[in-house]
Amino acid sequence: MSEHERSRAMPAPPQTVFDQANDLDGLNHWLPQDLHVRAEVLPDVTVHEDSTGRDARALLQTDPEHLRIEWGTRDDARYTGWLQVTDSGDGTSQATIHLSFHDDDHTPADDDIDHTLDESLRRLADQVRLRTDTP
Repeated sequence: MSEHERSRAMPAPPQTVFDQANDLDGLNHWLPQDLHVRAEVLPDVTVHEDSTGRDARALLQTDPEHLRIEWGTRDDARYTGWLQVTDSGDGTSQATIHLSFHDDDHTPADDDIDHTLDESLRRLADQVRLRTDTP
């Protein structure tokens, strides 16, 4: 099993960050660039991975009260993850992404995972900035 977690300061209050992260139409703007989520009847979603050309059945659940999003593979437990938004005070927040890979044969390299998490959080921060800078 492999566990990875990254956090990043966000330039907006927690609810604004959660709303951006939780926007199903906008997920593809902050997720890794080669992943595309297609919502079905929630919590069921399909994730398409460009690098393999494959679709994976997945679950996506949100907990707006706790500003948390959880996801994972639907047919097996080989992959799970969550995003949690917390208040940092002064109108800012922090977003943390945690990934768990339960199948070592299908786990990317640690450096690749960490880079992808950092990039996803950067992209989320950019989307939040766009949302808050627009009148």
